[in-house]
Amino acid sequence: MRLIFKIFALPFLLVLSLLAAVLMFLFDVAGWFLSLASGILAVIAVGLFVLQHQPVGGVAFLVLAFLLSPYGLPAIAEFLIGLLDELNYSLRRFITS
Repeated sequence: MRLIFKIFALPFLLVLSLLAAVLMFLFDVAGWFLSLASGILAVIAVGLFVLQHQPVGGVAFLVLAFLLSPYGLPAIAEFLIGLLDELNYSLRRFITS
């Protein structure tokens, strides 16, 4: 009975392995662009604070810059990819046991 479950789990293992690899590649590429956009938004926010004297706009741009920084949305995406990768390894341990 356990052998049947292992045979059924094998296609899921292959799909999870490929999905984790593709998502990690896309995460690395998107992370570079998001970091660049975060820096640009931070410079715009400082410009709004200093040059335009618009604190509400500056705070809004700083919040957007934080969300695009490596501590915002990319951190959540990295956590989810890590969970997917952990599921992949647990399925791999089940098949090889």
